[in-house]
Amino acid sequence: MKSLVSLVSGLIFALGLSLSGMIRPEKVRAFLAFGRPEWDVSLAFVMVSAIIVYAICYALVKQKKRTLTGTAFSEPAAKSVDRRLVIGMVIFGIGWGLIGLCPGPAFVRIAWMDAPLASFLVMMLIGFEIEKRIVP
Repeated sequence: MKSLVSLVSGLIFALGLSLSGMIRPEKVRAFLAFGRPEWDVSLAFVMVSAIIVYAICYALVKQKKRTLTGTAFSEPAAKSVDRRLVIGMVIFGIGWGLIGLCPGPAFVRIAWMDAPLASFLVMMLIGFEIEKRIVP
């Protein structure tokens, strides 16, 4: 059951990212060009729709004790903005702005593997490894 839920969730996620164009780095970079003629607001609509869907689903499931797969619900322990979070946000933002991809869309684009995507994925994995080694 857990694998089926993961498979369907991943398929919905990939389909949504693909249909909305969010797997195209040039579309993301156009969103980040705020105030310029090439600015594309569509990513904001994708984000807002995701927040609305999440809020509705969260309100429906927060009363339950377990997920569809039987695991217990859990909430993140950290509730405050700390130095580590701010540093991570800045690093993520720089990377996102430079390439126009974040991990989700990058994995969806694997079907169209090209050199820039391959280098992004390799460097992302190296970043994960560095974080594991320097953060206790």
